[in-house]
Formats: sequence, C-alpha cells, structure tokens
Amino acid sequence: MKAKYLALLAALSVTSAVQAADALTIDAHRDANCGCCKKWISHLEANGFKVVDHVESNMTAVKQRLGVAPRLASCHTAVIDGKFVEGHVPAAQVIELTKRDDLVGIAVPGMPAGSPGMEVDGVQHAYQVIGLTKTGADQVVAEYPTQ
Repeated sequence: MKAKYLALLAALSVTSAVQAADALTIDAHRDANCGCCKKWISHLEANGFKVVDHVESNMTAVKQRLGVAPRLASCHTAVIDGKFVEGHVPAAQVIELTKRDDLVGIAVPGMPAGSPGMEVDGVQHAYQVIGLTKTGADQVVAEYPTQ
C-alpha cells in the first residue's frame, strides 16, 4: 500500500512539474485602480498561466496600439503570442486563441457579471467571447448563458 502511495505521489509531482514548465505567459495591461482586473489575473494564474502584470496610465493608448476595436472594449487588455485578449475572457478561450491562426484577438465586451473577475454571488449574465478575424470580422468563439 505504501509503495502505491509513493508511486502516486511521484506521478503527481512529475505532472505538476510538467504543467509548470508548460505554463503560458500572458502580458496583462490594466489601470492601477481596477480591482476586477486583479481578479481576472488571479483567474488566469489559477488556470496555470504566468501573468506579467503591467500597470498603465493610459489604457486607451494600449488598446489602440494593440488593435482592439472600440466595440470590443472592456477594462483590461492582455497579449499572448502577439494576439490581444480584451476584458474578462475565460482561461479556456485564451488557451483556444493560442491555437487559432485565423484570429488576431478575442474579447468579452463590457464587464458582464459572472465572467471571470466579475463574479457576483448568484448573478450570471449571458455573454459572448468574440474573436476578431484577420479580415476584421467578428466571430462568436464561445457563449455563456444566464444562470
């Protein structure tokens, strides 16, 4: 029994080390006074991301530089593999973005309650994750219903 326990413990240690080595790095740009941005960063870290936090004095300039269309805007903007991640995008869709050559970025426009970093007890507003294609078209990547 002890040998099985030690083998399981060793396997878990190796798995954790591999996951740590495979952590995706994302640069998050945010205003210093935004608490929901910090919560979104915590969501990414809890899902295995290494987040480089950049506190910015002019988020509008950051969004313009990264090509975030005003219709897709939210409070914070991140960059992974040269692509933008705008707003409260769930970690699963950030991972999916890294595998999509047809998209230049993804966004959760606005600040919908219940999205990562915008958790409110008992409140989940419906929202969509929108991808921006290389041709400038919007594409729904994921939908989260009201709960």
